[in-house]
Amino acid sequence: MSSNASAVRALIVVPAWNEQLTVGETVREIRDATPDLQVLVVSDGSTDHTALVARDAGALVLELPFNLGVGGAMRAGFRYAVRHGYDAVVQVDADGQHDPSEVPALLAKLGEADVVIGARFSDRSDEYRVRGPRRWAMVVLSKVLSMLAKTKLTDATSGFKATGGRALPVFAEHYPVEYLGDTIESLVIALRAGCTVTQVPARMRPRRGGNPSHRPIKSAIYLFRAGFALLLALIRRWDLPPATLPAPVEAPIKEGSSRE
Repeated sequence: MSSNASAVRALIVVPAWNEQLTVGETVREIRDATPDLQVLVVSDGSTDHTALVARDAGALVLELPFNLGVGGAMRAGFRYAVRHGYDAVVQVDADGQHDPSEVPALLAKLGEADVVIGARFSDRSDEYRVRGPRRWAMVVLSKVLSMLAKTKLTDATSGFKATGGRALPVFAEHYPVEYLGDTIESLVIALRAGCTVTQVPARMRPRRGGNPSHRPIKSAIYLFRAGFALLLALIRRWDLPPATLPAPVEAPIKEGSSRE
């Protein structure tokens, strides 16, 4: 891990809903790739053994009483991080699509921005391919958000993100829970609050479980919903105070951990 990344006290948050088949391997891979970082799995109202499997793999687990969606799970993770004195949060999905070996690159870039996106379709070859309406939506959304951020963004819908600096307390209070809010709307919130956003290249791997749908009808629905989500985010009135750095925490709350 680079010196910049290792100097940051970061928490890796894994939102998980009924991911008992994949979350254990994901947690173990994260701990192998980033042994100095703590992993928090937010079990989002899971009705299977997600929480148990995550604990057995070495993660802290926060269990929500009912399903809130990725945005709600991540807001809980951000609040946990702020209350426990972490400097940064990295979101890693439970299904294995995000490569934990790329976490240090995201954290290293936090010295230059408040939010760092692990972006597909960037400066290097990527085996992950998206075609048709879904890809068109990603291109349009990224172009609009690039104009807002005043920097090139190629993957506005990526869930692989590092958050720190001024954005961490903003997300702890205002992280959106609506559909696509955890990606598109969260970036609009950060930018409206005066935070900075950038990206680093990242790979997207096949899911360990389940089959993502790329059928034409569902892709067209995605295109419509993504555009509508961006429109709402842009016209919505946000009562956001100017983003400031979080206050220092003298002694983080100690909680049980299975890390040895």
